Parts: sequence; structure tokens; C-alpha cells
Amino acid sequence: MSWFESFILGLVQGLTEFLPISSSAHLRLTAAFADWQDPGAAFTAITQIGTETAVLIYFRKDIVRIISAWFRSLTDRGMRADPDARMGWLVIVGSIPIGVLGIVLKDQIDTTFRDLRVIATTLVVMGVVLGVADRRAARDEAGGRHRAAKQRKSLQELSVKDGLVYGMCQAMALIPGVSRSGATISGGLLMGYTRESAARYSFLLAIPAVLASGVFELKDAGGEGQAPMAQTLFATVVAFGVGYVVIAWFMKFISSKSFMPFVVYRIVLGIALFALVGADVLSPHAGELSGS
Repeated sequence: MSWFESFILGLVQGLTEFLPISSSAHLRLTAAFADWQDPGAAFTAITQIGTETAVLIYFRKDIVRIISAWFRSLTDRGMRADPDARMGWLVIVGSIPIGVLGIVLKDQIDTTFRDLRVIATTLVVMGVVLGVADRRAARDEAGGRHRAAKQRKSLQELSVKDGLVYGMCQAMALIPGVSRSGATISGGLLMGYTRESAARYSFLLAIPAVLASGVFELKDAGGEGQAPMAQTLFATVVAFGVGYVVIAWFMKFISSKSFMPFVVYRIVLGIALFALVGADVLSPHAGELSGS
């Protein structure tokens, strides 16, 4: 991998991590279309540390408050009803599914799930799911001629059951093309949460899973079939800078806008990818053996 490739891939990671379009799919597709070697799952996991560092900084006040309340709840039973302490426990609960499945499915994540046909399928299917969830949220917010607007839930109402559902949705993002934010936000919207609440919990929930995954994959970085460590770290720094700008924009965007542009983009990209693979313009394994 050249320095130019690492810069472009870091840029792609930063641009797509927080949008519901799948950063892992776009890293894989960028390599395939440019005829570069697939950067691999380790590269993806480590560069996500850069974007999650942007989350830590952007939500630093929330995170410090949550961690402080959670630690106090360990010794003070009265603190366990505190919303911030509950959020700390719910982030832990919601992180269990992806932790377990990430270990069980590691071989598939590195190989089978990176097939371009799998990515095309998940882009389209999850695009439809996100579209349905977004329309339901819009209908609740707007009401109608014969029905009043429906109040959607905030994170103050997050339960253990909902936290686990969020966690299962996040675990689906182990498959490139699903999108961590897309899956968890869709799950939140379908459970009746506001767009902002669904996105905020999605970002908080991702922190332990992404950081743990990145640290776990460090042992494979620079190894056979993986991108060199120096270029991987450079891409991680690029992803951090770009990611911080994107997350600030995205949180403002969802406060008043629909997710439909992302839905359309996902479906069009998935169909185009199916067409290219079907016409033999792209191999389902394009990039895996090419490049340097």
C-alpha cells in the first residue's frame, strides 16, 4: 500500500464512518474500483479507532459524565437510577452481542463477508430497512389528517431490552455494507426513538466495540495480506480529522432532515454493484489479489 492509497482510504473512512452507508463497504469498494489490494479487516478496524477518537472528543462532556456516574453507581446503590449511570450500564449491555459474534465470526469477517455480492446485498437490504424506519419516524412526527403527531422516545426511556436490541443491530455491522450507524439508527427508529436519540446512542454504543476491535486487530497489522503499519496509522490520523468534521455536520443534519438521501444512495450503489459483478466488469473478489 502506498502513502497515497492510505490517504485516500483514510479519507473514505472518515467521510463514511458516521453516515448510514457503511465505511467498511466503501473501503472495500474503493480498493476494488481502483484495482488496489483489499486493505483487509485489520486496516478497517484500526482506522476506525481514528473516527472513534473523534466521537470521544465530540461527546467528551457526555462521556465524562456517564463514566463518572457509572463508577459511582458501583458503590452507591442510589446512583443506579441516575440516567447517566444507567446509560453506562446500557452501553456495556449493548456491546455484548458484537463482542461475542465478532470473535465467533472472525474468519468470515476476514473472508466470506468481503465478497462484493454480499456487500451489494447488504447495501440494498439495509437501505430499504433504513427507508422504512425513517418513513415511520416522519409519520409519527408529522401526524396526519386523522391522527395526532406521536411523541417519540428519548434516551431517558432507554431500557435494558432496547439496549440489547440496539446491540444486536450493531452486531449486524460485522458484515460490510450493513453500516454500524445505519443498523443501530434503524433499530432505534423502529423502536420509537427520535432521530437524534437513535444517532446519539449509536455513536456512544460504538465506542467500546470499535476501540476493542481496533486494539484486537493491532496484532495482525502489517502482517501477511494486511496493509503496512505505518500507512495504517497515517490513514487512522486522516480518518480522525475528517471524521470529526463529519460527525459535527451529521448531528446537525439529522435534527431537521430525513435519511432518505442515504437510503437512495445505498440502493443505487447496491444495484450498480450487482450490475457490474453480473456483467463481469468486476469480480466478486476484485482487489483481493491485485495491487501491492
